[in-house]
Amino acid sequence: MTRAQQTVSIGLLFASTQLYLALFLQLIPLPSIISEEIIPVLPLWALVSFGSYLLAKLGYGVLTFNDVPEAHAELMKEIDLAREDLRTKGVEVD
Repeated sequence: MTRAQQTVSIGLLFASTQLYLALFLQLIPLPSIISEEIIPVLPLWALVSFGSYLLAKLGYGVLTFNDVPEAHAELMKEIDLAREDLRTKGVEVD
């Protein structure tokens, strides 16, 4: 991450926090149903959405692992090396 990207990310985080606080403290007028029922649960909603996104991304990465031939070949070589090392130490590996 470059310095510019980091600065923009921190700026967006700060701006979104300020906007949320202004909405939560009702400094920006909204209809009462929105300010009483939606705004208080926005942080929880954002956390759950971010977690769901990360889990989906992880699941897709696991699902498509065999589509990365270099990583698959490297992992298989490491498994073979570990088996050889265990056999030299007298451990039976199948």
